[in-house]
Amino acid sequence: MCCDARGEIGSSSQCVCDWICQTAGRALHTNRNHASISLEQCLLYLLFIVRVSDTNHDGQLDFKEFTQYLRTHEKELRLMFHSLDRNNDGHIDVAEIQLSLHSLGVNVSTEQASRILQSIDRDGTMTIDWSEWRDHFLFNPLHNMEDIAHYWKHSLMLDIGEQLTVPDEFSEKERRSGVVWRQLVAGAMAGAVSRTGTAPLDRLKVFLQVHGSNGVSLLGGLRGMVQEGGLRSLWRGNGINVLKIAPESAIKFMAYEQIKWLIRGSKEGASLRVQERFIAGSLAGATAQTIIYPMEVLKTRLTLRKTGQYSGMADCAKQILRKEGLRAFYKGYVPNTLGIIPYAGIDLAVYETLKNAWLQRYCMGSADPGVLVLLGCGTVSSTCGQLASYPLALIRTRMQAQASALDGAPQLSMVGQFKHIVSHEGVPGLYRGIAPNFLKVIPAVSISYVVYEHMKKALGVGS
Repeated sequence: MCCDARGEIGSSSQCVCDWICQTAGRALHTNRNHASISLEQCLLYLLFIVRVSDTNHDGQLDFKEFTQYLRTHEKELRLMFHSLDRNNDGHIDVAEIQLSLHSLGVNVSTEQASRILQSIDRDGTMTIDWSEWRDHFLFNPLHNMEDIAHYWKHSLMLDIGEQLTVPDEFSEKERRSGVVWRQLVAGAMAGAVSRTGTAPLDRLKVFLQVHGSNGVSLLGGLRGMVQEGGLRSLWRGNGINVLKIAPESAIKFMAYEQIKWLIRGSKEGASLRVQERFIAGSLAGATAQTIIYPMEVLKTRLTLRKTGQYSGMADCAKQILRKEGLRAFYKGYVPNTLGIIPYAGIDLAVYETLKNAWLQRYCMGSADPGVLVLLGCGTVSSTCGQLASYPLALIRTRMQAQASALDGAPQLSMVGQFKHIVSHEGVPGLYRGIAPNFLKVIPAVSISYVVYEHMKKALGVGS
């Protein structure tokens, strides 16, 4: 007999598939009132088990491979259970679920934690013992509680041309294993491809920010750029825009880790609250921007240059230094730094709100929210952040561009620029160029996500 009445495995490999189906069916029946496992999910879990257990890659799951999977997975589940059972009483309660998720940067209410617990608790005791935990997750591809936090990392995954988001949290294990730096490399590559793909829209945005008050329309600006320099001119300024990704990402991450250490003090291993993450992220962003800001000025000048004005990045830097002095490399620095606060704050607040809303309703069935949910949450939060900080970004760009006007035109300060725009163009003038900025969001997010996922696989970072 392959499987006995209790569903235990016999010695024949022929019964493996039957045993899986019976056990998955019992899991579906057991959890039907909690809506935590659907028939579709059971089938997905079966496919997952076959994929991870097929060690010889022959497309078939034999008895030896399956039993090895069970032993390995059960060992991982036991370690995970003991890490959650902080008081070592053999049971996981609501407080322990809350504490474990909080340590990973996922904050859930007592009610939400209770719903997660009830989806696993079979005997109604409002605690989870080892057998309930094992039976629930035996065919669930969630191997570690860190997977929940892992899926919601978005600052590296989505690049829309601005790196003002609060950095993601990484576990001590990820830092020790070197995964963090591989993810930073993957994020830099994703940003490079995404920015190159949307460079024409980015150049059009900068062009309209500076020259939009002259009545230049979206199509008129695009046509004028092509007539002046040909199709290749649409990518002016993209080289340095891509080049600054790596140093900015590295500096911001290192600064964020140091600032987190200062905020935590003696509470080693403790996670930061959302408001503390905002403070640390804003200061880290300001630090990175301070160091790489001359590259921002060069990017604006190269984007707006006429044909033959500069022979390259080095020539542009030399001309600015010779004609305008060192201070020109920090034109617009104040509005740029002030813009970090609304952008980072609103992006973080909106993303955390959307993330927790999803976790409250759907996290019991699977840790993976899916591509559309991740892209949707990241796009909405970043767009809200851009809307709030856009007037400051526009003033920054005009200040960066006006430094090249050496024909006696007045050099306006941040406040002067604001007054001039509002008095001559009205409040809508503060949002010049926002149309191409929004047009590039969806392609930029899509490109960066696809490239990021492929680069993670190439660099050996598990997804």
